[in-house]
Amino acid sequence: QVQLVESGGGLVQAGGSLRLSCAASGRTFIYATAWFRRAPGKEREFVAAITWSGINTHYADSVKGRFTISRDNAKNTVYLQMNSLNPEDTAVYYCAATRRDVNSDPRDYSYWGQGTQVTVSS
Repeated sequence: QVQLVESGGGLVQAGGSLRLSCAASGRTFIYATAWFRRAPGKEREFVAAITWSGINTHYADSVKGRFTISRDNAKNTVYLQMNSLNPEDTAVYYCAATRRDVNSDPRDYSYWGQGTQVTVSS
């Protein structure tokens, strides 16, 4: 089992930045990790993903150039640096892990955190 705990969410003005963290514990073998988000009244949406090595990353078109995913395996932590935030980024952000190849399909992710709320005011 792997436990994931997100942190770093909060309220920020449009144009601001936040950094989310996802701390993993348990049997943290080689897992690709992703961030998803769910806005009120909308489906869960892929945001970004990173391989175990950290060499390959993938982003949704809506966040490319603004968000950066990274990881520190020594700390068992994955980060999501979010810059130039806008109100459309308001959502609960979830961290997820998979032993499969990194991808954007939430069905391939076996482990999920409880989520952290990000609210961007205009």
